[in-house]
Amino acid sequence: MRFELTLNRTTKQRMLPMDYQYYISAWIYKVLKQADADFANFLHNKGYGKGDSDTKLYKLFCFSRLNFGKPKMWKEKKLFEISTHEIKLQISFDVNEVACNFIKGLFMAQEFYLGDKFNGIDFTVANVAALSEPEFTETMRYRLQTPWVVSYQKENDKYPSYLSPKDELFEGLSMKHLIEKYNNTHHDLFIEPDQIKVKRLNDFKRSGFVIKPDTPQQSRIVGNLFDFELYAPVDVHKMIWNAGVSEKSSSGFGWVEVSTDYMTSSK
Repeated sequence: MRFELTLNRTTKQRMLPMDYQYYISAWIYKVLKQADADFANFLHNKGYGKGDSDTKLYKLFCFSRLNFGKPKMWKEKKLFEISTHEIKLQISFDVNEVACNFIKGLFMAQEFYLGDKFNGIDFTVANVAALSEPEFTETMRYRLQTPWVVSYQKENDKYPSYLSPKDELFEGLSMKHLIEKYNNTHHDLFIEPDQIKVKRLNDFKRSGFVIKPDTPQQSRIVGNLFDFELYAPVDVHKMIWNAGVSEKSSSGFGWVEVSTDYMTSSK
């Protein structure tokens, strides 16, 4: 389920690091931990999954970019200067309805600081609104709002490579990830490889951001922005709507919206 949070600035601070996604992810974990340490630790350390030693475990939530209008950009300082006092943020969780109602209450009236030790903004959550789902069918068209990350690490490589759609491994690995993500977290339906297909609808743009800034683990993760058509069981569409389509969705990658072109043509 998706929620839209209305954030109000509470001080005169206006500068926000451009790579703010890591700080949002850390804040989400902090909110969960304040209310239920076991639930937060489960999400952060394991996510959902079968727990097999050879199976990746997934953290089934995602979040959008901040909607703050058109800020002034200080590219050399990697900062946004934000003038608006009301900012929107959407977050989503692929959990059952009971858990969603619990989560909605956690975020209401939260007060928090978003940013690093030099630049950031104090916010309060003024409102939390549950958003309705689109009408899902087996074939849907989506527009990526945050990059779709597909990584590949060779046996002797120290760091993974972040693939683009031009790489021959991109499509196969992206579909493998979705199938594993679904099969390891949903047990009412088992997805076979021939049940899911993706088609890119336009050119792609490379995009990414830094995670864990100012730490020894700092790294820049790079993905791809494009529109795509996905053929898959309806439950898979619901999963990517609520948990992102990408690797590293809990860091804000792989947030999708239904393509407006598709919605217009399907009426």
